Amino acid sequence: MITFVDTNILLDIFLPDPEFGESSANALETAFQSGSLVINEIVYAELAPQFDDRHTLDNILEGLGIRIVLIDKETTFAAGQLWKKYRAARGNKRRILADFLIGAHALNCADTLLTRDRGFYRQFYKGLKIASFTPS
Repeated sequence: MITFVDTNILLDIFLPDPEFGESSANALETAFQSGSLVINEIVYAELAPQFDDRHTLDNILEGLGIRIVLIDKETTFAAGQLWKKYRAARGNKRRILADFLIGAHALNCADTLLTRDRGFYRQFYKGLKIASFTPS
């Protein structure tokens, strides 16, 4: 099974987040035991500010068994179109395009998405399986 790991899970572990760090680490370990872990360049970019250099981030991701899968043009276009509909229909425009890129890519390249942001992804990506997550 391929699990796409959302940025919030990894930041919970790297920072570490006092509320979600332990449960995110446990969820990541469970996903690792079930198959492979992937992120894309969007998640990588969102993680980058937490590290002084690229090699440190690369080594940590490698140590966690996480590989980077690049987004293709078809997925990128679909995410942009869905974001456009969201922007046109919503008064509160708090979602950024990166969220839609992550959702579209997870749907196309993975079996499941590991995230704490389940409500958003369930609403906009009906066919996307969301990994169970129980906060500590």
